[in-house]
Amino acid sequence: MTNFKNAGATAIAALLTGTAAFAQVTPEEVWQNWQDMSSGYGQTMSAASAERDGDTLVVTDLSVVQDQDGVLVDVAIDEVNFTDNGDGTVDITMSDSYLIDLTLPPSDAAAGDMPTNVTVSVAQPGMVTTAGGTTTDTSYTVEAPSITISLDEIAGVDAAAVDAEASMTMTMVAGEYLVAGPSDAKTIDVDFGAQSVAFNVMAKDAESQSDVQMTGTLADLAASYAMDMGGMALMGTEMVAALKAGTALSGAFSHGAVDFTLDVTEATGPTRVVYASTGGGLTFQMDEAGLVYGVDSTGTAISVSGPEIPFPEFNVNYGEFAVTLAMPLLAAAEPSDFTFLTRIVDFSVSEDLWGMVDPANALPHSPATVVFDTKGKVRLTSDLVDEAAMAALGDAPPGEIHALEVTELRATVAGAELTGAGAFTFDNTDLVTFAGAPAPTGKIDLKLVGGNTLIDSLVAMGLLTTDDANGARMMMSMFANPGAGPDEMTSTLEFKDKGFFANGQQLQ
Repeated sequence: MTNFKNAGATAIAALLTGTAAFAQVTPEEVWQNWQDMSSGYGQTMSAASAERDGDTLVVTDLSVVQDQDGVLVDVAIDEVNFTDNGDGTVDITMSDSYLIDLTLPPSDAAAGDMPTNVTVSVAQPGMVTTAGGTTTDTSYTVEAPSITISLDEIAGVDAAAVDAEASMTMTMVAGEYLVAGPSDAKTIDVDFGAQSVAFNVMAKDAESQSDVQMTGTLADLAASYAMDMGGMALMGTEMVAALKAGTALSGAFSHGAVDFTLDVTEATGPTRVVYASTGGGLTFQMDEAGLVYGVDSTGTAISVSGPEIPFPEFNVNYGEFAVTLAMPLLAAAEPSDFTFLTRIVDFSVSEDLWGMVDPANALPHSPATVVFDTKGKVRLTSDLVDEAAMAALGDAPPGEIHALEVTELRATVAGAELTGAGAFTFDNTDLVTFAGAPAPTGKIDLKLVGGNTLIDSLVAMGLLTTDDANGARMMMSMFANPGAGPDEMTSTLEFKDKGFFANGQQLQ
């Protein structure tokens, strides 16, 4: 995927994306490239006229329509100008603002509900797009001082009781879009960004007599996107065939500091949610090989106040949060790799909440950390993106697990810490020994530090009875041995020879 230093987006970015090899293009060729791209996305593009005026091709009353899954999107732009710069590139300018009309299907058509119509306006004064390259490999660069997207109107049964306003403004927008290949097999690379993003949403619900206001800012937005449209015509109806035909999507999104405030006023009183983060991001990829997804954020603080909270304010903080997943999507004869990671570092809550469960400070209130990092192999017997095939499975699993490795297990909370690592393989021909689960072979090594101290504290707080504590210690003694340090226990849990062993002692 091509990497660019700066980037920016417009409401019709789908028409302005691609892969570059700078040469010579004319206004007519760029206009045709737009139409080819629109057709590749399953859209219908039309214009009242497309005529030359000197060095400029003037396209009037441009319309882009897409109807998919019952959602109709209609973009209307009064004028688009394609100006020949005389150096093999073409500048594209358009009306400072235009409208997007969305028609959403009724929630219950059988009951006579009508569709909901939403009108959105896009303002982009001073935006200039420059096209270069060739007729098959076309590049676009975009610069705009600002782009504002606003909700103008909601009409229909679902929105009859709602009075809403919404807007989002991006400043210092810049980007590059590259389109390559023939019209039926385009590849696209996009890189865009904005110095800042600000949004504001206000809504009143007459039925519940509630008011909602949401405001926020986001700094240093950056995003990249790539698409291979080899099977794009099949997307939405034949996902399996589309992926096998070469359709591939990938992208990344990152941002700097985020500040977000939500205020809800109801009959019971006002509720406020405040969110702040120092940064975060998201990555994704989908192709015939499978799905890759990841999300992360850092330096996050959340506070909530309202009439339903038994103290003035509830606070949650964490230093890092991350989830990543990689897995196959299509049935295969051989096992494929998968990974899964959950990571929460330095998670803490307000002392007011601790005061409710631990008023005597019997437990350490230090931040908690949870890490669960795994990888392995699975073989899918059904295509996960085939709705009919998945529905036909009923309660049956869509595949088989063949191997699992726990590369890191770590949980630190209230002064106790559990760590571990291990690996297993699975015999999918034996679903009897372990009551329907494939028979495992392998082991995991665990270590618990501070477990007895935690139990003593829970007894002192009245959260555990002495009998419960004794039962817990008896269970621990069955599965664990004393470790090298104080209040430390270790355990090796192993599956072998169709049996289950704890520290060498067979339990099953």
